[in-house]
Amino acid sequence: MPRTDTTELTLAEAPGLSGRMLRGVERVGNRLPHPFYLFLILAGLVAVASAIAAGLGATTLDPATDEIVPIQSILSPDGLVYAVSSAIENFVTFPPFGLIITVMLGIGVAERTGLLSTFMRATVLSAPKWSVTFVVVFVSLMGNLASDSAMVILPPLAAAAFLAAGRHPLAGFITSYAAVVAGFSANIVPAGTDVLMSGITTSAAQIVDPGAEVSVVANYYFFATSTVILSVVITFVCQRFLEPKLGTFVPNTDALPSALTPDADPQPVTARERRALLVAAVAIVTYLAILATLLLLPGSALQGEGGEILRSPFMSSIPIFILLMFLIGGVSYGIASGTLTTWGQVPSMMTDAVKELVPFIVVIFTAAQAIAWFSWSKLGLLIATGGATAMEATGLGGIGGLMIFSVFVFLPALLLASGSALWTLLAPIFVPMFMLNGVDPAYVQAAFRITDSASNPLVPMNPMLPVVLGLMQKWAPKGGLGTLFSLVMPFTIAIWGVWLLQLLVWGIFDLPVGPGHSLMMGG
Repeated sequence: MPRTDTTELTLAEAPGLSGRMLRGVERVGNRLPHPFYLFLILAGLVAVASAIAAGLGATTLDPATDEIVPIQSILSPDGLVYAVSSAIENFVTFPPFGLIITVMLGIGVAERTGLLSTFMRATVLSAPKWSVTFVVVFVSLMGNLASDSAMVILPPLAAAAFLAAGRHPLAGFITSYAAVVAGFSANIVPAGTDVLMSGITTSAAQIVDPGAEVSVVANYYFFATSTVILSVVITFVCQRFLEPKLGTFVPNTDALPSALTPDADPQPVTARERRALLVAAVAIVTYLAILATLLLLPGSALQGEGGEILRSPFMSSIPIFILLMFLIGGVSYGIASGTLTTWGQVPSMMTDAVKELVPFIVVIFTAAQAIAWFSWSKLGLLIATGGATAMEATGLGGIGGLMIFSVFVFLPALLLASGSALWTLLAPIFVPMFMLNGVDPAYVQAAFRITDSASNPLVPMNPMLPVVLGLMQKWAPKGGLGTLFSLVMPFTIAIWGVWLLQLLVWGIFDLPVGPGHSLMMGG
């Protein structure tokens, strides 16, 4: 018989092989140092390894010049002078630093005026009953526009929408949560994640090619397409697997705190909020139309040489255009809805958005040093050329190598909650390695992102888990961490499997993952 309640489980009590595996991941992950120290340790390892390699007289080939270059020791007098004198420059010029702060200025205004949350409420709560699941999933996949706050905003809305449609609210909650977290990279609008990842990938690619640049939309075609594909897949998993498992919802109001009864469901969007959404939509569409006109005018300054768009001032300025889009939409909505009453609120909202990035800024100080030392010492080139030679010898380059790499990422993704921190660790090794086999770095970035995103719901160290558990217990009062993981695991398996299949198809047919980024560089 289908279950009508959820049994309380925790990682400490979860039975069977899956329980032991989850407990093992939790123990290992809890022993990992803070990412700040993780990159500090990495920098120390780079320094020691460079000293050993230099002492042994190791050399490598610089693909940019075709010259044999020696490994330089960070612990030599010249290396120590470089480490000290370049520390500030390494920090402030680290590509993700300026990019992510720039975009978050606009997203912060759009979020704090209420534009993003109202858009999500309006879309999810007003969906027709027959389309509730698909709409919930599609909007949840786009939730990464609101970053981690989507985990708190969307699943409760989805639960309310399912309850209104006469369906199990826990199914809506879990489905939305899976789409938000496991489908974090999928979106039809470039988000802060795209900006952050492209900056890290650019830094890694410049180890091989100092002029390399991976744009914010380097993975746009792949992940915009996957937004539609995953909407169908997640809807299928919800309706064919999750809902039959949960059975009929029987509310037990006696077991629920008064603040968590169905009466506390989110309120429908007001008429004023709907008008404000319309005003914001018109403002954004007008802005995009003006931008497109300026870009496509003959002789436009936004175009590159000969009218080129892929390599143009427009492509290199996309973070600024994204900032303006969210800023225009957020301000328009705020004025129309009454949440923005003085112009002084705008810089205050931006300030609050940047405050949320402080932990990221602290971490990238040591991350920037580790990557800069890796590049200056030529140790990155040494590892990349050695790995590229091994890949070529085994025939594991191209799409086959990317598939293996994507699977390899799964375990470390479970141990390190921050995808950007993990990519900062892995990119300087694998991006140059694949580049030396002719693989475009945007493809390597996509292979990483699909596994990093799909594994997100199973990361025990996710700092948002306590909040998510508290929200879930409205509909499953006895539910624990094991409950959440067991319910979301089918979504993770389905999303990861479909994404791997999509990557394989993309590679076999050499489809571009983004503008100007095919599987093989120059293809």
